[in-house]
Amino acid sequence: MSKVIANEGLDGINESIVYQIKSIANQLGVSLPDSKFPGILFDNLIINTFLKYNQRVALLIDEYDAPYTNFVNNSLMADKVRDILRDCYSQIKANDRYIRFVFITGISKFAKFGVFSKLNTTTDISLMPEYAGMCGYTEDEIIRYFPDYLDDTAKTMNISTDELIKKMRDYYNGFCFDRGCQTRLYNPYSTLAFFGEKTFANYWVETGQSKVIAYYLKNRKLTVEQFRNMSIPEDFARSPGDVDTTPPEGFLYQCGYLTLRKGIATGKFSLDYPNMEVLNSMSRLLIQNIVSDTVFNAIHDELTNAVTSNNVNDFVKVVNRVLARIVYDDHAKAAEQTVKMRNYPEGERVYRSCMYSFLLGCGLTVYAEMHTNKGRSDLIFSHVDNPTVWVVELKVARKGEDSETKAEEALFQIEEKNYAAPFSNALCVGLAIDEEKRLIADVKYVYASVFKEIHNCTLN
Repeated sequence: MSKVIANEGLDGINESIVYQIKSIANQLGVSLPDSKFPGILFDNLIINTFLKYNQRVALLIDEYDAPYTNFVNNSLMADKVRDILRDCYSQIKANDRYIRFVFITGISKFAKFGVFSKLNTTTDISLMPEYAGMCGYTEDEIIRYFPDYLDDTAKTMNISTDELIKKMRDYYNGFCFDRGCQTRLYNPYSTLAFFGEKTFANYWVETGQSKVIAYYLKNRKLTVEQFRNMSIPEDFARSPGDVDTTPPEGFLYQCGYLTLRKGIATGKFSLDYPNMEVLNSMSRLLIQNIVSDTVFNAIHDELTNAVTSNNVNDFVKVVNRVLARIVYDDHAKAAEQTVKMRNYPEGERVYRSCMYSFLLGCGLTVYAEMHTNKGRSDLIFSHVDNPTVWVVELKVARKGEDSETKAEEALFQIEEKNYAAPFSNALCVGLAIDEEKRLIADVKYVYASVFKEIHNCTLN
């Protein structure tokens, strides 16, 4: 059965490429032979276009490796697709005398991809500063060319234009394509879609390969936060390898889910999510690996209501519904990768990592391990419709330990370490997770302004 499906998939890819080549030929008024082989048709397209117009051809190839990356989770199919593309793209080198200019975009570094038959006269402009702004909008360009859209959207959202730009910067800006990490770009598709709908949403990811990415994350047991501020050498930024063999950070970097940031040392870069759109989307994809869309939508609404109303009891109930669905061993392996370079208590990382992804996936603004002068809090989050900031500390109650005592320890740590100090209006929450039940068993919470008064929450 798998062989039949694979053949049908290959036939579909072959037919799609043939259709594209024939469509271009029709637009140019160029005749092609009656063939079902993309390589033969592409060869004739180049030569016959040159002969018809008596000019060397300019080739513009966008997302040249898209048929291949669709099968990143199926190495057998990926290799077969690579053969189809190699047969097609080898015509570029073969017909060099008929070609004036070639411009190619894609995810994989084509020199390593192995489909261009020794095409070695091209220039890789991926990290060149002079081309850093060509793949998106800079903030100056948005202000200069979209003033009416900015004003109209700000008016619709009942905020100032300056406030709108700040929100857009957080949500859609942040892509970086130069080795100096000087130029930040807005996603053009998301920006235009946002001006059209005037609602912050994850437009770009909704158009992409979300199912492919979701399965990739699940199959490799990955978490969201393991890729935050990940240090990489410059050589890796220049040449991260084939999408099917590179480590996960290389795959997500090439796919646009991670972008470059300045490293802490010379010759180093960091990888991180470009903006909130991508970060929230990645978190949502991870949560979808745990619960269905229907369940997620219900949980999303319940969580939003709990956070916006500062209802800690309801918040705990919602989080426990998610924790109950997690395959603990799989998530533990993923969380292990998240903290392999950090000193973090065994067990707590699993729950913190899950909650971090879940809260982000529900559209909250979330920070993990935010530093104060005395330490790092586990989770700090807020919702756009509520001025209150939640400061959360986790403790695991192991066998024989009292969960109530652990919750009190967590709350005391928030007070002792001043985790809530940066916020004028904070709700401090200490959570105790029962190691055997793998659920939140007890909670203590208090508003930072009245820290001496600890409120108990009875869980049902």
